[in-house]
Amino acid sequence: MSRFDLAQKEEEVKALDQQMLGADFWSDQRAAQSVIRKRNGLKDIIDSYASLHDELASLNETADELKGAFDEELMMLAEEEYADVKKAFEDFEMKVLLSHEYDNSNAILEIHPGAGGTESCDWAGMLYRMYTRYAEKHGYKVSVLDYLPGEEAGIKSVTFLVEGEKAYGYLKSEKGVHRLVRISPFDSGARRHTSFASLDVMPQFNEEIEIEIKPEDLIVETKRASGAGGQHINKTDSAIRMVHKPTGIVATCQSGRSQIQNREEALRILKSRLYQREIEEQEKKIAALKGEQAANEWGSQIRNYVLHPYSLIKDVRTGCETSQVQNVLDGDLDAFIFAYLKSQIR
Repeated sequence: MSRFDLAQKEEEVKALDQQMLGADFWSDQRAAQSVIRKRNGLKDIIDSYASLHDELASLNETADELKGAFDEELMMLAEEEYADVKKAFEDFEMKVLLSHEYDNSNAILEIHPGAGGTESCDWAGMLYRMYTRYAEKHGYKVSVLDYLPGEEAGIKSVTFLVEGEKAYGYLKSEKGVHRLVRISPFDSGARRHTSFASLDVMPQFNEEIEIEIKPEDLIVETKRASGAGGQHINKTDSAIRMVHKPTGIVATCQSGRSQIQNREEALRILKSRLYQREIEEQEKKIAALKGEQAANEWGSQIRNYVLHPYSLIKDVRTGCETSQVQNVLDGDLDAFIFAYLKSQIR
């Protein structure tokens, strides 16, 4: 959890300005562009804060005038100023919440069911539908990269790309274990069951992120594609499975029409996972310095979805909850996402 520190951001901008004046600044174009973007993002937050401060000062002056002598026209002006300040604050808050260097990235999501066979596979399928609906509501594009259907229902695993502005910035808050409690549609005795599924979220690798992978560190295998995708995907060994030997990280892709396309996409997924691994290692070091412990093991769910004996979805990290279960399962996740993001800057 971090605190908004204006002075620190101003010092960062000064340091980046000095770095940009260096004689060899443009020797690495990719690194230079990254520095410029970081500097501009910080400057935008600082300028927005200054503007918000001025608007609040103006609103306070109007309020003081109204205390001295009520005036209907001045009251209307104050109401307009208040609406403007409220909107400016919401815009500023969102800039701060999504100001990390990788928040602008597309997001790669991966869902895996927990123990429980068909029950958990079905729950994983429900989560997949929930996140694709969320993406649709926000105008994001969804592309399935790898899909393994369940034997009776749902999915055994799915990896998909969500493309759009700040997709990773928003969806990173959904990473973790999700727990479902319901009357099982697969149990003839109509008993209550508890199911788990995990969601992993990582920023999509882009060419500005330097991740070096040596050819000798890769194991590349071809396999027969599975799941939906038409006749072609089921008749050719076009799917690619890629293993990074030093870390054991695996990436698969079957969405392309050829081995070449799937190999390129699998490599991008692998780089994204390696990049996410670096991010998590940095966050662990920061958490250790702060004395924080972030439990991320199986069973430490971030959210409970209770459909029986009552209807309630509650995020255990923020306390955000709603009884509108179907709306959430249809992709209405904004309240949960914003609550989590806001909890990170107190």
